[in-house]
Amino acid sequence: MGKRPTIQMVAERAGVSRGTVDRVLNNRSYVKEEIRARVLEAIAEVGYMSPREAHEQTLREDVFAPLRLGVLLPNWTDYFRPEVLRGIASAQEELAKYNVEILMDECRTDIPGEANERLDGLIRQGARGIALCAINDITIEAKTSALVAQGIPVITFNSDLPNSQRICFVGQNYNKSGRIAAELVSKCIRPPERVLAMCGNLEFDGHRRRLTGFCERMHEVGFPSDRIEIIETYNDYHVTYRKVTEMLQHMPQLGAIYMANPSVEGCAQAVEDAKRKGRVRVIVHDLSENTRALLTSGGVDFAISQNFFRQGYLPLKFLRELLQLGKQPEPDQTNTSISVICSQNME
Repeated sequence: MGKRPTIQMVAERAGVSRGTVDRVLNNRSYVKEEIRARVLEAIAEVGYMSPREAHEQTLREDVFAPLRLGVLLPNWTDYFRPEVLRGIASAQEELAKYNVEILMDECRTDIPGEANERLDGLIRQGARGIALCAINDITIEAKTSALVAQGIPVITFNSDLPNSQRICFVGQNYNKSGRIAAELVSKCIRPPERVLAMCGNLEFDGHRRRLTGFCERMHEVGFPSDRIEIIETYNDYHVTYRKVTEMLQHMPQLGAIYMANPSVEGCAQAVEDAKRKGRVRVIVHDLSENTRALLTSGGVDFAISQNFFRQGYLPLKFLRELLQLGKQPEPDQTNTSISVICSQNME
């Protein structure tokens, strides 16, 4: 058996002192919110438990009946997937001691019917709780609500189904992250320059909320809405490249591009090929290895990051606690720090 995680391990992971970890564990108020969030994430990642929790776990390890939990992922192949899978694997390793087995499936398309069929498949395999990331569609919302009514709790992550009866949502505050992007853009350009706002798929709740937050904040700072062009790219490199190229040709006053979705490489390449690199500001979300390289080379100006590991880990932890301990999670799990990354503060 490996060494039990310690406060020192949490402190090293979070980059803080042992005293700061202790203050967070004891819920003392004089800790900055961003530091508290970082410590809580480190606690989850290393699997730290207080001495009392460890003792209770020892007493409980052999008393839980077998429990199967299901995870359904979307058909995304970008940087979202490996970090979410790492979180799922960490949860699987931690929850095995509680007799929990995790079943995982993955959609091949964005067709809502496929997601519902795969949810049925997980239930047939014995899943008693579901962690779900899917497009925001009324049939998937109805399916989610029906499962909850049957006593099968559903927790959404990364992209929410806000009109369903899901138990809670684990993800970023997307409206706030979109507003942060707008704040950055508004500081970089002024009318008569124009802005191109790109959304992967408006059927994904996260993309739509980012775009809404972005437009709200741009309006608040007085930027004319008729100088913001909005397009969908469906998270496709070639579609993104083509549409950005067309906009650069037709909008000589284009001063900034905001990407509320992946396919950052397609956008950056189009800007570079049009000889507009460094003159058109590019603000994106999430910190993949490709985005890191583009921040270093100047192809991207700012990236707004989120914690995908947490999104894979926490839904399964919450489902286990709900089904085995009767502990109800808070409905909104978006209270995490949002970081703005540039070429000078990448870890």
